[in-house]
Amino acid sequence: MTFTCPNIGLTLIAATLALSLAACSKKDDQPAATQVAVKVGSEEISVHQINQVLQRTNTAGATPEAVQKLSREVLEKLIDQQLAIDQATEAKLHRSPEVVAQIEAARRDILARAYLQKLTASLPKPSPEEAKTYIAAHPQLFAERRIYSLREIVVPPKAGTESVADQFRSLLAAGKTIDDIAAALKVQGIAFNSGNATRTAEQLPLDMLAQLASLKDGQSLVVEAAQSATLVTVVASQLAPVAEAMAMPRVEQFLANQRAGEAITADIKRLRSATPITYMGEFDSNSASSATATSKENAAPDPISKGPTAIEKGVAGLK
Repeated sequence: MTFTCPNIGLTLIAATLALSLAACSKKDDQPAATQVAVKVGSEEISVHQINQVLQRTNTAGATPEAVQKLSREVLEKLIDQQLAIDQATEAKLHRSPEVVAQIEAARRDILARAYLQKLTASLPKPSPEEAKTYIAAHPQLFAERRIYSLREIVVPPKAGTESVADQFRSLLAAGKTIDDIAAALKVQGIAFNSGNATRTAEQLPLDMLAQLASLKDGQSLVVEAAQSATLVTVVASQLAPVAEAMAMPRVEQFLANQRAGEAITADIKRLRSATPITYMGEFDSNSASSATATSKENAAPDPISKGPTAIEKGVAGLK
Protein backbone atom coordinates (compact mmCIF):
# COMPACT_ATOMS: atom_id res chain seq x y z
CA MET A 1 0.00 0.00 0.00
CA THR A 2 1.39 3.39 -0.90
CA PHE A 3 0.73 6.92 0.18
CA THR A 4 2.12 10.30 -0.68
CA CYS A 5 3.82 12.81 1.53
CA PRO A 6 4.75 16.41 0.70
CA ASN A 7 8.39 17.48 0.81
CA ILE A 8 8.31 17.64 4.58
CA GLY A 9 11.77 19.15 4.92
CA LEU A 10 11.12 22.11 2.65
CA THR A 11 7.53 22.53 3.79
CA LEU A 12 8.34 22.61 7.48
CA ILE A 13 11.51 24.65 7.36
CA ALA A 14 10.45 27.13 4.68
CA ALA A 15 6.70 27.52 5.07
CA THR A 16 6.26 27.27 8.82
CA LEU A 17 9.48 28.94 9.95
CA ALA A 18 8.12 32.44 9.49
CA LEU A 19 5.17 31.92 11.80
CA SER A 20 7.29 30.09 14.34
CA LEU A 21 9.71 33.02 14.51
CA ALA A 22 6.84 35.38 15.18
CA ALA A 23 6.23 33.70 18.51
CA CYS A 24 9.76 32.69 19.37
CA SER A 25 10.09 35.15 22.24
CA LYS A 26 6.65 34.46 23.75
CA LYS A 27 6.82 31.79 26.40
CA ASP A 28 3.04 31.87 26.72
CA ASP A 29 2.86 30.29 23.29
CA GLN A 30 4.56 27.08 24.39
CA PRO A 31 2.55 23.85 23.94
CA ALA A 32 0.02 23.71 26.77
CA ALA A 33 -1.45 20.57 28.29
CA THR A 34 -0.50 18.51 25.24
CA GLN A 35 1.62 15.40 25.13
CA VAL A 36 5.25 16.31 24.57
CA ALA A 37 7.02 14.25 21.91
CA VAL A 38 10.50 15.67 22.39
CA LYS A 39 12.40 18.52 24.01
CA VAL A 40 14.93 20.38 21.86
CA GLY A 41 16.99 22.37 24.32
CA SER A 42 14.38 24.21 26.35
CA GLU A 43 11.72 24.05 23.63
CA GLU A 44 9.04 21.36 23.42
CA ILE A 45 7.57 19.72 20.32
CA SER A 46 4.15 18.23 20.95
CA VAL A 47 2.29 15.30 19.47
CA HIS A 48 -0.28 17.85 18.34
CA GLN A 49 2.33 19.49 16.09
CA ILE A 50 3.11 16.13 14.51
CA ASN A 51 -0.58 15.45 13.95
CA GLN A 52 -1.00 18.85 12.29
CA VAL A 53 1.59 17.89 9.69
CA LEU A 54 0.06 14.44 9.21
CA GLN A 55 -3.33 16.04 8.57
CA ARG A 56 -1.82 17.78 5.56
CA THR A 57 -0.41 14.49 4.27
CA ASN A 58 -2.29 11.96 2.18
CA THR A 59 -2.17 8.82 4.31
CA ALA A 60 -5.31 7.25 2.86
CA GLY A 61 -4.95 3.49 2.82
CA ALA A 62 -1.69 3.53 4.77
CA THR A 63 -1.14 0.88 7.41
CA PRO A 64 -0.73 1.87 11.09
CA GLU A 65 2.92 0.87 10.81
CA ALA A 66 3.42 3.17 7.82
CA VAL A 67 1.73 6.07 9.61
CA GLN A 68 3.91 5.48 12.66
CA LYS A 69 7.02 5.54 10.49
CA LEU A 70 5.86 8.76 8.86
CA SER A 71 5.21 10.26 12.29
CA ARG A 72 8.81 9.57 13.22
CA GLU A 73 10.01 11.23 10.00
CA VAL A 74 7.83 14.25 10.71
CA LEU A 75 9.20 14.48 14.24
CA GLU A 76 12.79 14.45 12.99
CA LYS A 77 11.98 17.25 10.54
CA LEU A 78 10.34 19.24 13.33
CA ILE A 79 13.50 18.82 15.38
CA ASP A 80 15.56 20.10 12.45
CA GLN A 81 13.16 23.00 12.13
CA GLN A 82 13.42 23.89 15.83
CA LEU A 83 17.21 23.83 15.66
CA ALA A 84 17.07 26.25 12.73
CA ILE A 85 14.59 28.46 14.60
CA ASP A 86 16.87 28.55 17.64
CA GLN A 87 19.79 29.69 15.51
CA ALA A 88 17.66 32.27 13.72
CA THR A 89 16.45 33.63 17.05
CA GLU A 90 19.96 33.77 18.46
CA ALA A 91 21.04 35.74 15.39
CA LYS A 92 17.98 38.00 15.83
CA LEU A 93 16.84 37.17 12.30
CA HIS A 94 13.22 37.40 13.45
CA ARG A 95 13.74 41.14 13.81
CA SER A 96 15.15 41.76 10.34
CA PRO A 97 12.86 43.75 8.00
CA GLU A 98 12.86 40.98 5.40
CA VAL A 99 11.80 38.27 7.85
CA VAL A 100 9.22 40.53 9.49
CA ALA A 101 7.73 41.16 6.03
CA GLN A 102 7.66 37.42 5.29
CA ILE A 103 5.96 36.71 8.61
CA GLU A 104 3.31 39.31 7.85
CA ALA A 105 2.81 37.89 4.34
CA ALA A 106 2.39 34.40 5.81
CA ARG A 107 -0.10 35.71 8.37
CA ARG A 108 -2.15 37.42 5.65
CA ASP A 109 -2.14 34.29 3.50
CA ILE A 110 -3.19 32.03 6.39
CA LEU A 111 -6.03 34.33 7.43
CA ALA A 112 -7.30 34.74 3.86
CA ARG A 113 -7.21 30.98 3.29
CA ALA A 114 -8.98 30.34 6.58
CA TYR A 115 -11.80 32.69 5.60
CA LEU A 116 -12.21 31.15 2.15
CA GLN A 117 -12.15 27.63 3.60
CA LYS A 118 -14.86 28.59 6.06
CA LEU A 119 -16.86 30.16 3.23
CA THR A 120 -16.77 27.02 1.09
CA ALA A 121 -17.04 24.42 3.88
CA SER A 122 -20.83 24.72 4.08
CA LEU A 123 -21.44 24.40 0.33
CA PRO A 124 -23.50 21.34 -0.66
CA LYS A 125 -21.55 18.56 -2.32
CA PRO A 126 -22.35 17.74 -5.95
CA SER A 127 -24.78 14.84 -6.23
CA PRO A 128 -24.09 11.70 -8.28
CA GLU A 129 -26.84 12.88 -10.65
CA GLU A 130 -24.97 16.14 -11.27
CA ALA A 131 -21.77 14.25 -12.00
CA LYS A 132 -23.56 11.91 -14.41
CA THR A 133 -25.13 14.88 -16.17
CA TYR A 134 -21.70 16.48 -16.60
CA ILE A 135 -20.21 13.25 -17.94
CA ALA A 136 -23.06 12.85 -20.43
CA ALA A 137 -22.66 16.47 -21.57
CA HIS A 138 -18.92 16.06 -22.25
CA PRO A 139 -18.48 12.76 -24.10
CA GLN A 140 -15.19 13.99 -25.57
CA LEU A 141 -13.73 13.79 -22.05
CA PHE A 142 -15.17 10.40 -21.16
CA ALA A 143 -17.00 7.94 -23.44
CA GLU A 144 -15.37 9.40 -26.57
CA ARG A 145 -12.11 10.52 -24.98
CA ARG A 146 -9.14 10.46 -27.34
CA ILE A 147 -5.39 10.92 -27.14
CA TYR A 148 -4.29 13.34 -29.84
CA SER A 149 -1.02 13.59 -31.72
CA LEU A 150 -1.02 17.19 -32.89
CA ARG A 151 1.10 19.38 -35.10
CA GLU A 152 0.83 23.15 -35.00
CA ILE A 153 1.96 26.30 -36.74
CA VAL A 154 1.77 29.53 -34.75
CA VAL A 155 2.00 32.91 -36.51
CA PRO A 156 1.42 36.40 -35.10
CA PRO A 157 -1.11 38.41 -37.16
CA LYS A 158 0.46 40.47 -39.92
CA ALA A 159 -0.91 44.02 -39.80
CA GLY A 160 -2.13 45.61 -43.04
CA THR A 161 -2.61 42.38 -44.98
CA GLU A 162 -5.07 39.52 -45.09
CA SER A 163 -5.12 37.93 -41.66
CA VAL A 164 -2.99 34.86 -41.28
CA ALA A 165 -6.00 32.98 -39.94
CA ASP A 166 -7.85 33.69 -43.18
CA GLN A 167 -4.81 32.53 -45.13
CA PHE A 168 -4.86 29.29 -43.20
CA ARG A 169 -8.53 28.77 -44.01
CA SER A 170 -8.07 29.58 -47.69
CA LEU A 171 -5.14 27.21 -48.06
CA LEU A 172 -6.96 24.43 -46.21
CA ALA A 173 -10.02 24.92 -48.44
CA ALA A 174 -7.71 24.54 -51.43
CA GLY A 175 -6.60 21.15 -50.12
CA LYS A 176 -3.18 22.23 -48.88
CA THR A 177 -1.44 20.25 -46.15
CA ILE A 178 0.28 21.70 -43.13
CA ASP A 179 3.62 21.18 -44.88
CA ASP A 180 2.33 23.11 -47.90
CA ILE A 181 1.18 25.93 -45.64
CA ALA A 182 4.54 26.06 -43.85
CA ALA A 183 6.29 26.30 -47.22
CA ALA A 184 3.93 29.09 -48.34
CA LEU A 185 4.66 31.08 -45.19
CA LYS A 186 8.40 30.75 -45.79
CA VAL A 187 8.00 32.04 -49.34
CA GLN A 188 6.11 35.06 -48.01
CA GLY A 189 8.79 35.69 -45.40
CA ILE A 190 6.33 35.27 -42.56
CA ALA A 191 8.00 34.07 -39.37
CA PHE A 192 6.27 31.26 -37.53
CA ASN A 193 6.83 28.62 -34.89
CA SER A 194 5.94 24.99 -35.39
CA GLY A 195 5.94 21.92 -33.22
CA ASN A 196 4.45 18.56 -32.35
CA ALA A 197 2.65 17.54 -29.19
CA THR A 198 0.74 14.61 -27.76
CA ARG A 199 -2.21 15.65 -25.61
CA THR A 200 -4.98 13.78 -23.85
CA ALA A 201 -8.45 15.28 -24.11
CA GLU A 202 -8.35 16.75 -20.60
CA GLN A 203 -5.09 18.58 -21.37
CA LEU A 204 -6.77 20.73 -24.01
CA PRO A 205 -8.90 23.85 -23.53
CA LEU A 206 -12.52 22.74 -23.45
CA ASP A 207 -13.62 25.04 -26.29
CA MET A 208 -10.78 23.80 -28.48
CA LEU A 209 -11.47 20.17 -27.56
CA ALA A 210 -15.07 20.48 -28.71
CA GLN A 211 -13.79 21.40 -32.18
CA LEU A 212 -10.97 18.84 -32.27
CA ALA A 213 -13.34 16.04 -31.29
CA SER A 214 -15.22 16.50 -34.55
CA LEU A 215 -12.08 16.21 -36.69
CA LYS A 216 -10.75 13.08 -38.32
CA ASP A 217 -7.06 12.25 -38.49
CA GLY A 218 -5.39 14.53 -41.02
CA GLN A 219 -7.90 17.35 -40.63
CA SER A 220 -7.02 20.78 -39.25
CA LEU A 221 -8.40 23.52 -37.06
CA VAL A 222 -7.66 27.26 -37.11
CA VAL A 223 -7.53 29.01 -33.74
CA GLU A 224 -7.39 32.80 -33.48
CA ALA A 225 -6.08 34.62 -30.39
CA ALA A 226 -5.28 38.23 -29.59
CA GLN A 227 -1.64 37.97 -30.63
CA SER A 228 -1.48 34.82 -32.72
CA ALA A 229 -3.12 32.63 -35.29
CA THR A 230 -2.62 28.90 -34.90
CA LEU A 231 -3.13 26.04 -37.30
CA VAL A 232 -3.58 22.72 -35.49
CA THR A 233 -3.56 19.46 -37.42
CA VAL A 234 -4.64 16.13 -35.95
CA VAL A 235 -1.82 13.89 -37.13
CA ALA A 236 -3.33 10.86 -35.41
CA SER A 237 -5.66 10.07 -32.55
CA GLN A 238 -6.46 7.06 -30.41
CA LEU A 239 -9.72 6.32 -28.63
CA ALA A 240 -9.14 6.05 -24.87
CA PRO A 241 -12.54 6.14 -23.14
CA VAL A 242 -12.98 6.57 -19.41
CA ALA A 243 -15.66 4.48 -17.71
CA GLU A 244 -18.33 6.40 -15.83
CA ALA A 245 -17.62 4.57 -12.58
CA MET A 246 -13.96 5.56 -12.72
CA ALA A 247 -14.74 9.15 -13.67
CA MET A 248 -17.40 9.81 -11.05
CA PRO A 249 -15.14 10.61 -8.02
CA ARG A 250 -12.97 13.01 -10.00
CA VAL A 251 -15.91 14.69 -11.68
CA GLU A 252 -17.61 15.17 -8.33
CA GLN A 253 -14.40 16.75 -7.02
CA PHE A 254 -14.15 18.96 -10.11
CA LEU A 255 -17.74 20.13 -9.69
CA ALA A 256 -17.09 20.80 -6.00
CA ASN A 257 -14.01 22.86 -6.88
CA GLN A 258 -15.98 24.70 -9.54
CA ARG A 259 -18.76 25.45 -7.06
CA ALA A 260 -16.24 26.67 -4.49
CA GLY A 261 -14.55 28.88 -7.06
CA GLU A 262 -17.84 30.44 -8.05
CA ALA A 263 -18.76 31.05 -4.41
CA ILE A 264 -15.39 32.67 -3.71
CA THR A 265 -15.63 34.87 -6.80
CA ALA A 266 -19.13 36.01 -5.86
CA ASP A 267 -18.15 36.73 -2.26
CA ILE A 268 -15.03 38.68 -3.19
CA LYS A 269 -17.12 40.69 -5.64
CA ARG A 270 -19.58 41.43 -2.82
CA LEU A 271 -16.79 42.49 -0.49
CA ARG A 272 -15.25 44.73 -3.14
CA SER A 273 -18.60 46.42 -3.70
CA ALA A 274 -19.11 46.97 0.03
CA THR A 275 -15.59 48.23 0.79
CA PRO A 276 -14.07 51.58 -0.28
CA ILE A 277 -10.99 50.79 -2.39
CA THR A 278 -8.86 53.76 -3.44
CA TYR A 279 -5.90 53.22 -5.75
CA MET A 280 -3.02 55.58 -5.01
CA GLY A 281 -0.14 57.01 -7.01
CA GLU A 282 0.74 54.98 -10.07
CA PHE A 283 -2.01 52.53 -9.14
CA ASP A 284 -4.83 55.08 -9.32
CA SER A 285 -7.94 54.28 -11.33
CA ASN A 286 -6.59 55.58 -14.66
CA SER A 287 -3.26 53.79 -14.31
CA ALA A 288 -4.97 50.59 -13.19
CA SER A 289 -7.29 50.64 -16.20
CA SER A 290 -4.38 51.26 -18.53
CA ALA A 291 -2.35 48.46 -16.99
CA THR A 292 -5.29 46.06 -17.32
CA ALA A 293 -5.76 46.93 -20.98
CA THR A 294 -2.04 46.52 -21.66
CA SER A 295 -2.01 43.16 -19.92
CA LYS A 296 -4.89 41.90 -22.06
CA GLU A 297 -3.24 43.13 -25.25
CA ASN A 298 0.00 41.34 -24.44
CA ALA A 299 -1.69 38.03 -23.73
CA ALA A 300 -0.85 35.48 -26.42
CA PRO A 301 -1.57 31.97 -25.18
CA ASP A 302 -0.50 28.96 -27.19
CA PRO A 303 -3.65 26.84 -27.62
CA ILE A 304 -1.74 23.59 -27.29
CA SER A 305 0.95 24.37 -24.73
CA LYS A 306 -1.11 26.59 -22.41
CA GLY A 307 -1.27 25.77 -18.70
CA PRO A 308 -3.80 23.49 -17.02
CA THR A 309 -7.42 24.27 -17.74
CA ALA A 310 -10.23 24.06 -15.22
CA ILE A 311 -11.19 20.71 -16.70
CA GLU A 312 -7.63 19.46 -16.54
CA LYS A 313 -7.37 20.34 -12.86
CA GLY A 314 -10.60 18.55 -12.10
CA VAL A 315 -10.40 15.40 -14.18
CA ALA A 316 -6.76 15.07 -15.25
CA GLY A 317 -5.48 11.55 -15.03
CA LEU A 318 -8.73 9.81 -15.85
CA LYS A 319 -7.44 6.69 -17.54
